[in-house]
Amino acid sequence: QVQLVESGGGLVQAGGSLRLSCAASGRTFSSNTMGWFRQAPGKEREFVGAISWSGGSTYFADSVKGRFTISRDNAKNTMYLQMNSLKPEDTAVYYCAASPLRSGLVYSRDGMYTYWGQGTQVTVSS
Repeated sequence: QVQLVESGGGLVQAGGSLRLSCAASGRTFSSNTMGWFRQAPGKEREFVGAISWSGGSTYFADSVKGRFTISRDNAKNTMYLQMNSLKPEDTAVYYCAASPLRSGLVYSRDGMYTYWGQGTQVTVSS
């Protein structure tokens, strides 16, 4: 059974940092694009960032560019989202996702991802 499990969420003050992890089990995603999405209360799920299988390509939403970075450790089948300079508008449930494709490209559309985690709450207080 394929599972993606996010961890590292919590409550942080504005300007602070958090590091989310996404651990995969059941199969390896070392050859697949992976991404992060988030959903705030009353809003649709939105793209945050994505990373290619090698880590050589990343792509971010404009709202987080320059503040968030993504990395991965394929040996551990784990992806990370480092979030710095957090703002109250970053408050959301954060989901990791894995694409079944092995193209080396990065995707911002959630339809390109098949596997999803259960989400972890990030709350940024002002």
